[in-house]
Amino acid sequence: MHVLVTGAAGSIGTVACPGLLDRGHTVSGLDRVPEPEGFTGRWFTADCADPDAVEAVFAELVRGGGLDAVLHLAGRPTESSLPEALESHVLTTAALLDAMVRHGVPRIVYASSNHAVGRTPRRDLLELAARPRPDTFYGVAKVAAEALLSLYVDRYAIDAVATRIGSFLPQPESVRALSTWLSHDDAVRMFDACLTAPDPGFAVLHGISANTRGWWDLEPGRALGYVPEDDAERFAGRVAADPARDETEAAHVGGPHVTEAFVRPALDRAVGA
Repeated sequence: MHVLVTGAAGSIGTVACPGLLDRGHTVSGLDRVPEPEGFTGRWFTADCADPDAVEAVFAELVRGGGLDAVLHLAGRPTESSLPEALESHVLTTAALLDAMVRHGVPRIVYASSNHAVGRTPRRDLLELAARPRPDTFYGVAKVAAEALLSLYVDRYAIDAVATRIGSFLPQPESVRALSTWLSHDDAVRMFDACLTAPDPGFAVLHGISANTRGWWDLEPGRALGYVPEDDAERFAGRVAADPARDETEAAHVGGPHVTEAFVRPALDRAVGA
């Protein structure tokens, strides 16, 4: 399968690209920065928010032998104003979806986030039936991008899978992450499953590993063939407890993103502007 990976130079992209290559896929990379050292495959330096640039990339790839799927990892990974978040996560997704429809590319796998449901109080197992409850404008943009994927699945009969990623780290660094960790190897397993699952239509899964303390339902991922193998518990002895922080982060799905530190006006402007 030939996969275009957006955000290929980012923290997840630099793990996903070689991992997918190891699993027999052909990988082309797209990012706003130049090709990183050691990347093998076609590379495009472009901004996914620029529909003309995205169109040019798709046209070249299709002329060069075809494109089977998009793994959309591009986007600002931190909180910002609402307009910035919507451009980074929704408009980039729109540009890719329009190009997919024009060129007959049938599948997209999207890096969504646990922050799409981050304001959900932490109780028991988090199921997909829980309504979207974003904790930030970043989370709002992820919800909107998921809705856009759903629209294009219904309109154009493409396949779209949104992966609500937890804590993507080499190893968990907090008590919360012992529940929300997604290992590098499991991330590759997850993306590979989402790219190859037969006829998923529109689907959402929780992007975490098989953590002993996990409280997100793994069954939607297993239904698509994602069987995580790693467990954050093996790092538990290395994670220092911080009672005040740990209690705050355990209260909601989004952890610290629910706190006052992330509260700001939607149209954040400099004073006097």
